[in-house]
Amino acid sequence: MGFKKAKYILKQAFQGIWRNRMMSVASIGSVAAVLVILGLILLIVLNISNITLITKEKFDEIYVFLEEDLEEEVISHIGKEIRSLDGVFSVAYETKEYALEKMKEEWGEDADLLEGIDNNPLPNSYIIRLKSVDNAEEVIVKVENYTGVEEVRYYKDVIEKLVSTSDFMRTAGSVIIIILLLISIFIISNTIKLTVASRKTEIELMQYVGASNGFVRGPFMIEGLVLGLIGSFIAILIVLNTYDQAAVYINDKFSVMLSVYIVKPTVIVKDIVIIFITIGVGIGSLGSLVSIKKFLSI
Repeated sequence: MGFKKAKYILKQAFQGIWRNRMMSVASIGSVAAVLVILGLILLIVLNISNITLITKEKFDEIYVFLEEDLEEEVISHIGKEIRSLDGVFSVAYETKEYALEKMKEEWGEDADLLEGIDNNPLPNSYIIRLKSVDNAEEVIVKVENYTGVEEVRYYKDVIEKLVSTSDFMRTAGSVIIIILLLISIFIISNTIKLTVASRKTEIELMQYVGASNGFVRGPFMIEGLVLGLIGSFIAILIVLNTYDQAAVYINDKFSVMLSVYIVKPTVIVKDIVIIFITIGVGIGSLGSLVSIKKFLSI
């Protein structure tokens, strides 16, 4: 395609956007709204999945907390008894001192809060990994009856609820996004239909003198692409800025409890940009194709 043809197509595309600027603004707004909602749903699902993964890594184990001041022989005997149980894959002994040091590492900058503790309140413990979660109840019942065991904890219910919540969010989010995508395509299609109608005579003349299909379609395809692209850029700014502020707030207010679970904004910037631009351009192009196919006999 020559420079003059490309210049003409671009000029007609932007003129079409300007002539129907109110509908163009509506199209951009609809694309931006869809992508903002998509972004929020993606971030919610991403963080729930991250929480589920981290929680599963930390808590998909049986924690056996031992009583204070047990003799080494008793502690060793409890470990042997646990290892002999059916369904146990591995057993690791964790001293109270090591548990405190690990907690300090997890707390990061907030670890100074633990320096003022005179007596370590954490217990010595055994951490059990199972061959299958089906063995959990049987193992727990037996371990709870051991002499010297103060408490047994297993977080299976928490993990199952998190997985269930994550699955529900994916399903509900997918339905909402499909509906909003269809609405955006409809609005962009109608915007471009106005441009097609206003240039109907000109288009017929161009076809009559032998203008190629690509040349006739070009301005409308560019128009839809530009509308989708602008909408995607607006959505990127809104979503990333909102998420960044939300992450800062959570880190300030709940740094110890939640910050480790929150996906860092810097990690998702590239993916959000690529996803939003791809979907925005896709919506705009599809809207253009729908309007052209219906109104142009080409």
